[in-house]
Order: sequence, then C-alpha cells, then structure tokens
Amino acid sequence: MPKTKQPLDLSEFETHIQVRPMRVSDYDALVAMQLKCFPGMQPWAQDQIETQIAMFPEGQLVVEFDGELVASSSSLMVTFDEYEEWHDWKVIADNGYIRNHDPEGDTLYGIEIMVDPEYRGLKLARRLYDARKELARQKNLRRIIIGGRIPNYHKHADELSAREYVDEVLNKNIFDPVLTTQLANGFRLVRLIANYFPSDDDSRGYATFLEWANLEHVEEGARRAHLVSMVRLCLVQYRMRRVASWEEFAAQVETFVDLASDYKSDFVVFPELFTTQLLSIVEAPAPSVAARKLAEFTERYLELFTDMAVSFNVNIVGGSQFTIEDGQLYNISYLFRRDGTIGKQYKLHITPNEKKWWGVNPGKHVEVFDTDRGKICILICYDVEFPELARVATAKGAKIVFVPFNTDERYSYLRVRHCAQARAIENQLYTAIAGCAGLIPNVDNADLHYSQCGIFTPADFPFARDAVASESMPNIETVVVHDVDLELLRRNRMSGTVRPWTDRMNEIYAVRYVDRDEGTVEC
Repeated sequence: MPKTKQPLDLSEFETHIQVRPMRVSDYDALVAMQLKCFPGMQPWAQDQIETQIAMFPEGQLVVEFDGELVASSSSLMVTFDEYEEWHDWKVIADNGYIRNHDPEGDTLYGIEIMVDPEYRGLKLARRLYDARKELARQKNLRRIIIGGRIPNYHKHADELSAREYVDEVLNKNIFDPVLTTQLANGFRLVRLIANYFPSDDDSRGYATFLEWANLEHVEEGARRAHLVSMVRLCLVQYRMRRVASWEEFAAQVETFVDLASDYKSDFVVFPELFTTQLLSIVEAPAPSVAARKLAEFTERYLELFTDMAVSFNVNIVGGSQFTIEDGQLYNISYLFRRDGTIGKQYKLHITPNEKKWWGVNPGKHVEVFDTDRGKICILICYDVEFPELARVATAKGAKIVFVPFNTDERYSYLRVRHCAQARAIENQLYTAIAGCAGLIPNVDNADLHYSQCGIFTPADFPFARDAVASESMPNIETVVVHDVDLELLRRNRMSGTVRPWTDRMNEIYAVRYVDRDEGTVEC
C-alpha cells in the first residue's frame, strides 16, 4: 500500500445517510421500494402520498443513503379512545389518505415502515422508530400504536398457529424480520389481529398490535418539566494482543461496535493508538519506521469505521491512528458519525516518547464536533492534562469531552484520570476516558498497557458519589456502558452549589487562543 503524502480527503471515505421529511417528488422511488418490500401488494397511489404529506408532514419520513431513497415511514395522530376497531388499518388510516389526522390527538399511529431489501442490516428501521419516538415526545403524546406484519409466518404456518408462532418469536426461538425488530425497539405486544392485511400471504393476513408508551408524557394542565436529554456512552477497554492479519483486527473491533449497538449506545469510544496492535504484523527496523508503516493502514481503517458507524447506527470515536500528511506524521482521532460523515482531531501536545520513538508532529486546533447528541470534543491522552484546551472546547459549546488514551503504567494512567476529573469539575461537563490493557511482546514503545475506563461528572449533589458516573475494573477487556444527562449540566451551571464555568472572571484572566474561523478569541 503506498504511503499517503497529502492530507487524506475524508469525503472519499464518507457515506451520507439522513432521515428527512418525505416529498411528493419521492413518489416513484417509494413505489419502487414498496414493490420490492411487499411483492403482490397494491402500492400507494400518488394522491395518497400527496394527502399524507399535506395532512401531517412531520409524520412522513424517508431515509436517504448517498442520495438514494432506501427506507420510509408513514404515520398520523389520532385520539385513542375514539377508535375501537384497531384491527382495521383502513379505518384508522382512512385507507391511506389520513384525512382523519387529529392534531389534538394523544396517539401516534404508524401506518407503515419499509426498508429496501438491499439495505437491510444497516439498522435503518431503528432510525425511523427513533424519529417516531422523538416526534411523540415533542407532541407530548401518550403512545405509539403500530400494526405489524409477521412475514416469516408462512414458513411455519403448517406446524404452528399464528399465536404459537408469535410466542416463539417472543421467546427468541424464531426470528421474524418485522416483529423481532419492533420488539427490539421497545414495543410491547398487545394482541394478535386476524385479517389485518388479507392480501398479505406471507403473514397469512395476520398482524400484531403493538404499543410503545411515552414515559415523558405530561397530563394536560400539569406543569411540563424540561425533558431530560440522555446520551448513552460505551467505552471500550481494549485488550492488546498480537494479531495475524488485518482481518483478525477488524473482526475484534467489529465485535465491540456490534455490542455497543446492541446496547443502543449513542457513542462508542476506542482507545488512543489501539491500532498499534497491527504492529505485530509489520516488519520494521526501528519504531519511527514502524509508525509510518502503521500509517499505511489508515485508508482501510477509515473505510472500516465509516461502514461500521452506518451499519451499526452508532457514533464512533475511533481511538486514534497515525496518519501522514505532507510528509509529516500525526496522531489523529477520527469521529465517525452514524450519518456517514467524518471529523478529525489532531493530538496537540506530543509526549517526549512520541517525539523520540515515532517522530509525531503536533496539530494546531481544538475542534468541537456537532453530532446528533449535541456538541462533543476529543482530547487525545496528554491533551487532557492542559486545562486550556477543555476551557476552549467548553466555550465552543462542548458538553462531553472524550479522552482516548494509551498509558503503559499506573502513574501515567493517573495523570490522565485525575486531569479528566478536574476538567469535568472546572467546566461543568462530562469527561469519558477509554484506554488499552494487555501486552504486545516485542513491539517497541507499544508493548505494555495500563487502563481503567471511566465517566466523570461535576462534583455536586445531582451527580454520582465521588463524581464518577461509572468505571471499569482495571486491566481487563471489557466495556463501560452508562447514560449521562445533559439537562443536569444545564441545571448545574445555573444553580449548582458552585459554578466554576459560570463564575470565571474574564475581566481578570482568560484563555486566549487562535481559532481557525474566528481568529483570536478569549474565553
């Protein structure tokens, strides 16, 4: 693989995936997808799509993958008590025209979700269900009701009744592509409905009646509380060991991303330079040469992590990886968003060993990244030991600082840990650290590792005792999965016992930094 001399154009590795409102111009693509998803069933007429969009535009959604329409969702709002015939979708959905949509209703009724068969396995249905849930929260609805097909039933209809088949799916003895997905997305089976779709031969006309309850619903007249904003973090404590090939490395990494996705994490965080595991398959006469050979894997690394972020529907902080730009070696942490886009943060402060052994060069800017869970920052290992960087990131709006690190023994680890805890207290935000454990024999400057992952908070009453939200056992391969509440940060900055961020005295002192876009800025 040739060495990369110019900065990599990250757009070549990006995939663009987005959930957006449905448009009338999507009609032909919707029909083509519907014929692939539901062969033998009558597709939507154009006037039905036009009416759905006119009546309730927020409820009609599509997913685009690199500009191609690959999934869709249709719904309307109704008042639950006004309907008894939940078994008849034509009545509830007005035969697909939804002219009965009730803006004052208390229930979101899902008419249809479909995913192009060629794009299944990318958790696109989860994106659409999440969008429906968010709509229900915004509208303060009580529930979401859906009637789902059971398309694999025809394979078992000779041996099982519909009720027995559904029981087997509930017990995870049989996989059904629709019902299994709905259950995994938090829906509760209420009952089985016969003759829901008489033309649906695969389901033998049956459908399931499922409900998702909005736990944030507030009764009319009650004081509406500010909704919490929860973010689920998954930190990987990665065990370093020798690998025999790139494929073995990729399989180990995918295991953790899959696990994070199963836990419905919003972010999964890998350690700094965990890719040095690949040095076990690299032959080099000196560490400086080995580092540049490791950089030859960067393009494959970018492709792998972009694909995983989209396929597993999770934002990935990809630890860090050596990259050569303009002939210089950098230690870069890449952010792989689940919409397929990529960001990068250079390591700014280079340790003496990194300079001595590898010849790493420093970056120049503190980046703050927009994500679907708010603004975040990445400070690579040593960078968290410089308070000014976290102060700059906080001024730019970051609420979570991720710290991928790589330390060889406990003293080094404690510097990272204690400084991460200090940054959380000083700036009234969350910090999350993820490092490597284990040993790679005969790999200079990357053989020994010490780690204990942790999520740290401000030190005040609303947060965890000791200001440690969660942490791992030291030096074992494991993950930490924990929810952090961004609303608590907002309240803490307004009315905390102390307010280190709010009470800083910029008239006496300030951090002065050079911003790429804004020039010289003080905070």
